[in-house]
Amino acid sequence: MNKKNSPKIGHNKKNLLQNKVEHIDITSFDARKIIDSMGKMSFTSRDTARAAKIYNEMLNDKDCSIFLTLAGSTSAAGCMNLYSDLIKYNMVDAIVATGASIIDMDFFEALGFKHYQGSQYEDDTLLRDHYIDRIYDTYIDEEQLQACDKKICEIADTLKPKAYTSREFIRELGKYLKKNSIKKNSLIELAYDNEVPIFCPAFTDSSAGFGLVMHQEKNPKSHLTIDSIKEFRELTEIKIKSKQSGLLMIGGGVPKNFIQDTVVCAELLGKKVDMHKYAIQITVADTRDGACSSSTLKEASSWGKVDISKEQMVFAEATSVLPLIASDAYHRKNWKNRQRRNFQKLFE
Repeated sequence: MNKKNSPKIGHNKKNLLQNKVEHIDITSFDARKIIDSMGKMSFTSRDTARAAKIYNEMLNDKDCSIFLTLAGSTSAAGCMNLYSDLIKYNMVDAIVATGASIIDMDFFEALGFKHYQGSQYEDDTLLRDHYIDRIYDTYIDEEQLQACDKKICEIADTLKPKAYTSREFIRELGKYLKKNSIKKNSLIELAYDNEVPIFCPAFTDSSAGFGLVMHQEKNPKSHLTIDSIKEFRELTEIKIKSKQSGLLMIGGGVPKNFIQDTVVCAELLGKKVDMHKYAIQITVADTRDGACSSSTLKEASSWGKVDISKEQMVFAEATSVLPLIASDAYHRKNWKNRQRRNFQKLFE
């Protein structure tokens, strides 16, 4: 399908923003038979099935702390409730994400705003004229996004001026949402309720950045700042406290590097820790440029970060395979036997 043959939609902002993205519910369907069948296939199907098997092993390992990393726009694309369910059903213990995933998507919708289905073939000049931002085939109302920026500023204005980690600031957002959210059960609010820390090492690359810039502009002599070094130490402390650890990584980039680097950081602090025992990465990044959005998992083993005995790369667009992996894990119910780690309490 090309732009010439794409369906025409009205050039009215209301028409452009009429089809809301509906977030998938992994509890409403049972993917176990699909995953089992894919395990008897080849190519990406078998990789996906093996990733599901490794994830269930993480959940069944009483000593394993599970870290979810998020990069890219899968939350806006329909996986927002999926990630919330991973917290709700005790299938992750800590989250490392881009600021956009947490603020521009999750916090944004918790305020009552929405993401919309659109078209990657639409005229972007037209979208700009209507103040609509595009993420591939997903639309965001820029006026609503700026309202999100301003809400970050308002919340920051109420806090004690000092250095916060992104984890600390996001916890304050969770406290705010407990009283004020329009959409309940957001990732931030559920993380707050279940003592699951959320780290955003590139926090300012999001609405949080815009909001905190406005906050500092309003309060030039008395304002809060974000301490990314302290949060690296905090995340490393969680790794040190974990007997074993597993990674479920969506995309790559900074969140992926940040959690893997905790092994090296712990060693530099004189602490003996194991490499991450389990690791799954779902990505469309390529290896030919030497990167793969910061190395394959086997390559990470050379750095002493990931044990290669329980690792799986899945080269697929995450919204197409992650719901199957998550639904499979939910319905196998290994999460029912896990104890919550409550890692947020480490920092109280």
